[in-house]
Amino acid sequence: MLWPMLALALAFCGIAVLAVLSVRVHAEVRRLAKQVSDSSQRITRAAEDLERASAPLGSTVDALRRE
Repeated sequence: MLWPMLALALAFCGIAVLAVLSVRVHAEVRRLAKQVSDSSQRITRAAEDLERASAPLGSTVDALRRE
């Protein structure tokens, strides 16, 4: 009777460890997803800023080509 109880206790401990690790992985995935989202927004803003900054340059180059 001792061995089945010991096996059951070890199985429960193993499942408990897996549950704790899965909660930690879930938390890290959520943190990583937030960082990716923030980075994506920053890249989008930088691309828009670059577009706005290059518009006057494009019109200047176009005016020089026409001359």
